[in-house]
Amino acid sequence: MTMVDRPIDKPATGGKPRDRSSGGPPRRRNKALFWFALPGTALLLLFHYVPLLGNIIAFQDYQPFTGINHSPWSGFGNFEILFNGDPAFVHALVNTLELTLIQVVFVFPLPILLALLLNSLVSERIKRIVQNVLYLPHFLSWVVIVAIFQQMLGNAGLVNVFLQAHDMGTWSIIGNPDLFKELLTSQVIWKDTGWATILFLAALSRVDTDLYEAAAVDGASPLRQTWHVTLPALRGLVILLFILRLGDALSVGFEQILLQQTGLDRSTTEVLDTYVYNNGLIAGQWGVSAAVGLVKGMVGVALVLGANKVAHLFGEEGIYRK
Repeated sequence: MTMVDRPIDKPATGGKPRDRSSGGPPRRRNKALFWFALPGTALLLLFHYVPLLGNIIAFQDYQPFTGINHSPWSGFGNFEILFNGDPAFVHALVNTLELTLIQVVFVFPLPILLALLLNSLVSERIKRIVQNVLYLPHFLSWVVIVAIFQQMLGNAGLVNVFLQAHDMGTWSIIGNPDLFKELLTSQVIWKDTGWATILFLAALSRVDTDLYEAAAVDGASPLRQTWHVTLPALRGLVILLFILRLGDALSVGFEQILLQQTGLDRSTTEVLDTYVYNNGLIAGQWGVSAAVGLVKGMVGVALVLGANKVAHLFGEEGIYRK
């Protein structure tokens, strides 16, 4: 038997010979991977799918002391708040849609632009240093982020202290309801834009450099190389992330907003997530809050499925194939 020969096992009942070097059947070969995936799967089921059963309280006049089994049924009565024009709910819905639109238009494209800029850096050492600096805010909690912005932009913050020391007045940002949405957007940009570039940089690293060389030979400028080579390479990833973003379209930073609501008018700062919290845990309207949360989740699923269908019509895979 030569070095290139491989021992072959012939099955007793016919069929193709099995190569011992393949490691056996796929199920046996991947058994270790199944065991590694089991804890994550168990946590996903326990904390994401089992709690979905609690949505039943959206159809009940739920009281915590009586429990789900003994709370009276109310049918679709809790959903009337969605259609009767309740001012608090309308304000929360409008604020949510406005913040969603702002973040889709201004926040979503920034990681793409930043990834293109980082990818254009020639020095790998400088690129790594810049990446590490940009990634750092992502690992800070919203409590720390809000505290930093208050120390910098608050009425007694560093910026206003500097302005007062030079007789330039003050700049009211923290606690100003007219600038609340702009403040939230700037915090999201500072915290998550750098971290969001990771996927785009990974996709850019897979682009064949021969394509850039061929485009340069044809006389394409760096801008046209970006337009005809780089952006097409990112198109599938951008569409995938945009579809997933639509699934969270009605979720716009619960913890971030809750930390900064104190002292401000709820009609300006309330969003659907804080509305569910304030009316459920705080005001005790459990059924109404569950109904709003259930509808919000269903809208998110509908947006994802609809956007994925549109992606299929344009020849893209989306989040799953046809």
